[in-house]
Amino acid sequence: QVQLVESGGGLVQPGGSLRISCRASERTFSMAWYRQAPGKEREFVARRTTVGTTQYATSVQGRFSISRDNAYNTVYLQMNSLKAEDTAVYYCNAQRTLFDTRDHWGQGTQVLVSS
Repeated sequence: QVQLVESGGGLVQPGGSLRISCRASERTFSMAWYRQAPGKEREFVARRTTVGTTQYATSVQGRFSISRDNAYNTVYLQMNSLKAEDTAVYYCNAQRTLFDTRDHWGQGTQVLVSS
């Protein structure tokens, strides 16, 4: 089981920025962020692989940026121009390899966008 620990969530005003982090217990091919707002299903936000491939949800394209520090098995999500609809619990996700795509999840970190 890959252990994932998120940090950096909190309260931010609309239009503000926040960076959240997730550290994995081992190197994994894919690290991603998902989010779940109250009353909604968990949705994909962004993914980055060890070979540099990145993907973003349309709703965050141009506002969020995902990066990795492979030396420390850490993934970051820089969130800019935050909106109230970005409020959610953000979950870190990891998949070990290109062929072992079992999902591993962190406990989540709360991001609240409110004035």
